[in-house]
Amino acid sequence: MILVITPNPALDLTWHVDALRVGESQRVPRGRARAGGKGLNVARVLHAEGHEVLALIPAADETFIADLQASGIPHTLIAAEGALRRSVAIVDSASGQATLLNEAGSPLGATAEDELFAQATQLARSADVVVISGSLPPDLDPERISALVRDLAGIPVIVDTSGPGMRSAARAGAILKPNREELTDATGVADPRAAARLLLADGAAMVVFSSGEEGLTVVTDVDADSGGIHARLPHPLVGNPTGAGDAAVAAIAAELAASTAALAPGGRDERRRLARRAAAWSASAVLMPLAGALHPEHERLAAEVVVTDSKDPS
Repeated sequence: MILVITPNPALDLTWHVDALRVGESQRVPRGRARAGGKGLNVARVLHAEGHEVLALIPAADETFIADLQASGIPHTLIAAEGALRRSVAIVDSASGQATLLNEAGSPLGATAEDELFAQATQLARSADVVVISGSLPPDLDPERISALVRDLAGIPVIVDTSGPGMRSAARAGAILKPNREELTDATGVADPRAAARLLLADGAAMVVFSSGEEGLTVVTDVDADSGGIHARLPHPLVGNPTGAGDAAVAAIAAELAASTAALAPGGRDERRRLARRAAAWSASAVLMPLAGALHPEHERLAAEVVVTDSKDPS
């Protein structure tokens, strides 16, 4: 079972427009509102692909809960005290770019926060892999994330967050999935390979950093000097990139749930397979109108992914 924790869920609001005209008023097709947040997007992908998954989410918003229940994703809810945040995505069909407006969210409240981590610790004991994904609510100490990772020693924990939370999770031995901007923000280092090496020196078990159309790179201690393992499609895809990173996290979780060999020093072939699946799932998510889904042809895309051992991820 893969346990997916979303500390700071959101009501995702998505509009698709033929072309976004900044500064102008324009009439748009009806938008879509549904339960979201990065962790829930990860859980949606895994559930749709037939993996046993459990989503742990603090939320009390009725619209959010109704959509979550309709999704069929197995879940455990924690009654949060603060208002649910909203995440707005405006997808420009002409350019393939998405403009995102993400609210910071509200504090969970001491009771809900304690219950979230108590439930996470208990449920994780039955998990093959744990995912902690998305931003952290205001007032949540990142050290609580690292404490949870340490408590779950022996269980792979993938953390996809930003800022101090990323460095804290690295020191606890987590597997990290940042993008290049998040790498720089967390480490202050512009070179993504050097930033990844810094996180590995902190204690991270693995770093998988994404670079948009340039693909993604898997780095561990044993292959850090060579620049890691890079995977990318030979051609860019036009679509909605908002769920690409979440699909990559889902792929990493699926691979590690099947085997943790990719984390071993001698598991280079397994890391190459992980990189291929993560790149393919990430790319296929771009072709879908909403985050949290893979295009039906993601296996064909996986066959097209180019995997290399290179010092230059671009």
